[in-house]
Amino acid sequence: MTGQVRIPATYMRGGTSKGVFFRLEDLPEAARTPGAARDRLFQRVIGSPDPYAAQIDGMGGATSSTSKCVILSPSSRPEHDVDYLYGQVSIDTDFVDWSGNCGNLSTAAGAFAIHAGYVAAGDDGIRTVRIWQANIGKTIVAHVPVADGAVQETGDFELDGVTFPAAEIVLEFVDPADDDDGGSMFPTGNLVDTLDVPEEIVAGGRLEATLITAGIPTIFVRAADIGYAGTELREAINGNPDALRRFEALRTIGALKMGLIARPEEALKRQHTPKIAFVAPPVAYTASSGRQIAADDIDLVVRAMSMGKLHHAMMGTASVAIATAAAVPGTIVNAAAGGGDRTAVRFGHPSGTLRVGAAVADVDGRWTVTKAVMSRSARILMEGHVRVPAGSF
Repeated sequence: MTGQVRIPATYMRGGTSKGVFFRLEDLPEAARTPGAARDRLFQRVIGSPDPYAAQIDGMGGATSSTSKCVILSPSSRPEHDVDYLYGQVSIDTDFVDWSGNCGNLSTAAGAFAIHAGYVAAGDDGIRTVRIWQANIGKTIVAHVPVADGAVQETGDFELDGVTFPAAEIVLEFVDPADDDDGGSMFPTGNLVDTLDVPEEIVAGGRLEATLITAGIPTIFVRAADIGYAGTELREAINGNPDALRRFEALRTIGALKMGLIARPEEALKRQHTPKIAFVAPPVAYTASSGRQIAADDIDLVVRAMSMGKLHHAMMGTASVAIATAAAVPGTIVNAAAGGGDRTAVRFGHPSGTLRVGAAVADVDGRWTVTKAVMSRSARILMEGHVRVPAGSF
């Protein structure tokens, strides 16, 4: 019988997500380059694929928010400090999705760059870490507080969806739209599209949607159009297999319309993107913590699906998509927020509220976004080594 392989690793919370962080040079040689060995290693670290959907034999927490791995390395790109690569590990099926970013763990990536020794902590204050997000080829700037030669992790910044306060880290997503080929961040060129959908999703088989690729490819629909209020908590959706099946069918239709996949079956191996979210005008509701959210405290309500389940709060990248779409008059998100021009939006999600800003402009009839900004926090939960059985990757 073979033993186990010890690999230096750090277990971190970033925003409302958790993941296992690695320095590239600490990985076994076979996993230092993309491919099957890396995927198998990360699956074994997290405890997937698990037909029990519990990830008992790994570091994962059996939710999309806790089934993640990250690799950081010094950046070879000019004016960047580190390269950040993110893998979303499927819980119960055999694949790792590398198609997008995790906005929440982007926060932890900035902090980990200092923890790992890639960026000097320097004097007390705010350290700016320029991150190259290698999955999507974008720049993220993290403003990380430091004190006494290390990342300052404790503080009084509160983030809905995270139990305890911590130090605030401000994130800037630079040019977050996927429009580098000269196209639009609205891949069809429309602010609102009409999708042909099965009658079981919408009577009449026609559903309006805003399709956008800012932050992460996202399909926005009106909650009322698909039979929801927009104030649902996880149990209302995740405990309903028929609802989950309909959302996945709709996500597949949107992915085809956006050109992200060529055939419906490809959606099975691209579960991380696109996201699907449903929105509604502001309304009072009770968050999952029991906190009362007043309609006057928010601009709209949003619920989003991640890896086939309703997210317990909101993905950071989807928050960028929300802010960007809300800033563009004529989108479904902008209308839900009351219409008009806006540079920031506060939305209600299952765990509470979040404020995020976006700077957009109409340049010769083409909408562009230069930056999105939000605040998050990050903290090391455990550091040392993970162990995986030899020969498992």
